[in-house]
This record gives sequence, structure tokens and C-alpha cells, in this order.
Amino acid sequence: MPVSTYKILIDGKWISSESGETYSRVNPANYSEVIGKFQQGNEKDVNKAVDAAEDAFEKWREVPPPKRGEILLKVAQLLKENKEELSRVMTREMGKVLAETRGDVQEAIDICEYMAGEGRRLFGRTTTSELPNKFSMTVRLPLGPVACITPWNFPIAIPAWKLSAALISGNTVVFKPSSDTPLCAIKFVEILEKAGLPKGVVNLVTGPGETVGTRLVKHKKIRAVSFTGHKDTGTQILKEAGIGKRVGLELGSKNPIIVMDDADLRLALDGVLWGAFGTCGQRCTAASRVIVHKKVEQKFERMLVERTKKLRLGNGLNPKTDVGPLVNKKAQEKVTKYIEIGEHEGAKLCCGGKTPKLKGWFVEPTVFTNASSDMKIFQDEIFGPVVSLTEAGNLDEAIDLANAVEYGLSSSIYTNNIQNIMKAVKYLEFGLTYVNASTIGSEVHLPFGGAKASGNGFKEAGWTGINLFTEEKTVYIDYSGKLQRAQIDIE
Repeated sequence: MPVSTYKILIDGKWISSESGETYSRVNPANYSEVIGKFQQGNEKDVNKAVDAAEDAFEKWREVPPPKRGEILLKVAQLLKENKEELSRVMTREMGKVLAETRGDVQEAIDICEYMAGEGRRLFGRTTTSELPNKFSMTVRLPLGPVACITPWNFPIAIPAWKLSAALISGNTVVFKPSSDTPLCAIKFVEILEKAGLPKGVVNLVTGPGETVGTRLVKHKKIRAVSFTGHKDTGTQILKEAGIGKRVGLELGSKNPIIVMDDADLRLALDGVLWGAFGTCGQRCTAASRVIVHKKVEQKFERMLVERTKKLRLGNGLNPKTDVGPLVNKKAQEKVTKYIEIGEHEGAKLCCGGKTPKLKGWFVEPTVFTNASSDMKIFQDEIFGPVVSLTEAGNLDEAIDLANAVEYGLSSSIYTNNIQNIMKAVKYLEFGLTYVNASTIGSEVHLPFGGAKASGNGFKEAGWTGINLFTEEKTVYIDYSGKLQRAQIDIE
């Protein structure tokens, strides 16, 4: 079967990269299956894409926001019509099971519908002035060309989060997807085109981060960078972006689930399995640490091990598969290395930990117990199907353990005690806290983002999603007919 070669989009035209080079992407569940060849973009491609975005900006910003919203509603409708096809493409390209890829596309549908509504909100504020006959307000204005750099684990949902917020705000976009999921990005941008987005408003450049990504971040005409990915890359972006450029970072985490002695253990077990092994543990909100009250730790450990051993690995297109592959060989090697580290550090390997002899990048769902807070498997983001159990004597100790990492994205507590709930909500140092639910499952109409090393304050989705992409400008209208001087003329 012939392998298709895909192109990049600049100023409304699908073209080959200036580099003249392509790379291949294979199915992580069957690495003998080549999905396609993709352009190895370079700095020249980025420059052309930014110029196209700059040229398109003046016309796009003048389109009334509700009209921009109509295009996003059309995008949502096209995503609905193509949901199954897109889901299957995603499973082949990055590995997660069909139920999850369908959820990924549904999330894109939801955020496009939500952000379409922002076209009639984009609220500023009015307030009083300290001087008579003077009016004070703020208005929201677009920034200009912006860069959206996205990961592979949610290859349609996360681009939709970023691009929908940027577009409804009146910005133009240069979009750089992960090199592991270029086909999903191309399919999404094709839908944006079909929905009626004018040429140059969104430009797509595939290729390596060290060339395409770095040039985008450093480009003087790019007014904002929205990035989701590894903490180290985010740190580098902050250094390279320069003064005057907005940078929004959504980074990793090491998310805890606290299971108290009064918890519904069967419910907590479902939450841990979903949080730890959904998307093969490859979520920034994955539950990789479980902190269990000492009174129920042994019982919960037995329950977790029993259920984990029953999980079925395989191709995500097979409806019997529970857990798909890791995204690539490098990820597989990283996870197996951390399993070795966990055993070396003295944690007890309860189940899993092996690399099955399948024609894909699989690792068995793995459970450790007796994990102390100084262990690397407790501290480091593994980004794979590995979860560790740690015992706590009471809620205060559990919260201290939960907070004893550099990250702070998502957290969870299972308890039926209202005092436990309110204390966890107050003291868990995470941007998200779930009660009697797992660490994953954010809804698009609420802000999403983390504390500490998990982000830098710009939250995505919800009413905060447009903050990165808009300038809130303060306006004073003095109709007194005379010079008035704030602070000085007050008597």
C-alpha cells in the first residue's frame, strides 16, 4: 500500500517544506505500519508562515467576534460529522484506545462551541473614576500573530483549546504540532479551512522543535506563545521568548490521589485505574501517586493489583483492549528505566513492569508499593503506566506527601467526610482538585492549569482561556472640558 506524503499550510496553500526533507511516522501499536511521510519544516518555513499570519491579521481582527464564533460553530459541526474517522486516525497515530480518542475529539467539539460563545462575551469592565465627568473602562483587544505549540497525547483536543481561544480573540496563528502526531494536526486544520477560515489566519508547520519551535519562540513578530509539554522545554521557552512576548505554559505534573479510611474503596479503585492507566499513563493529569490511609492500605493494594493484572494490552482499535501502547520507543525506554529505578530504590513491585513481546511500544501496567517521598518514582513524572502507593497515617500527612513534589497540576481525594474534603480543597497545592473522582476529566467551561512547576499562571479553557491571547486595555474618557489631574486635583 503506497505511503502518502503530507504538506504544510502557509497562506492558504499546502506546500512542501523549504528543507526538501520529510520524515516518517509509524503506528506505535504496530511499528511496521507507516502512517505517512511529513514535512521536516525549518526556519524559512516559519518565517513565511509568520509573514502570512501578519498579513492576515488586520482583516481578521476586523471580523466581528460573533462572526468569528460562527466559524468555530461550523468547526464543531464538522468535527461531529467526522468524529469516528478522526478518532481512528488518532488511535493509529498515537495509540490510545478508541473510547479515549472519541473523547479527545468530543473535547475539541465542546471547546469550539464554548469559545464560539466568547464572541458575544469578550468582556471588559466599567468602573467609577476618582474625578467628576470622567468615565473609566477596559476593552479586550487581540495581540497579532501567535504561536501554538502542542503535544501528542491530545492531538486534536489541545490544539482546539489553543486555536479556538486565539481565533475568537482576533489573533492569527502559526501552529506547530508534535512530530509524533502531525496527521491529526493536518486533519484538524483541514476542518478549519472547510469551515471558512480565511487564508493565512491559521498556518501549519510540522517539524522538529529545535528548528521550527525555536524559531517560532524567538520570532519578533510573534506576540504570544502557548505551549504544552515538558517542564524543561517550557523553561527554555521562557528564556528564549524575550521581553514583550506573552508566554503561556502548560507543563507536567506528578498527580496524587488520596484514599482516606472512610472512602468508598471500589469507587476509589475505579478512579485510580482510570487515572493511572488511561492513555497508558500519558496524561499531564495522570494519577501516578496514590496516598492511602494506613488502615485501608493493604486492602486497597490487594484490590488494585488484582484489577491491574486483568487489564488487556493491545492495539487501541481492538474493542477488547484496555491499555494501548506508549507513543514511541523513547517513551518505552524511559518507562522501563524508571521501573528499574523503582526496584533499585527499594519500592516493592507488585505487578507489571515487563515489556511484552508485541510488535509495538508496550509496557505492562505497573504497580509499586512502599514508595517513600524521596524516591524518584514518587518525585519524577514518568509519563507511562506506572503508579506507586504510599501509606499515610492521617489526612495531614497525606496532604504533606501530596504537596512534596515540585509540580502542582491535578489532585484528588476519596472520602465521605466533609471536613476532610474542605481541608483538602484548601491545602492541596494544585490547580485542580477532584473529590471522589480521579485526577482526569476537566470540563471545557472551567479553567485548566497548574501551580508551581506545572505552569506559569495562564490557564486554558473556560473564561480564562482568552487571557493569554488578549490585551485588556484601560480607557479613560474625560468629558469635563478641562484639564483634570488624577491624584493631584482631589480635594
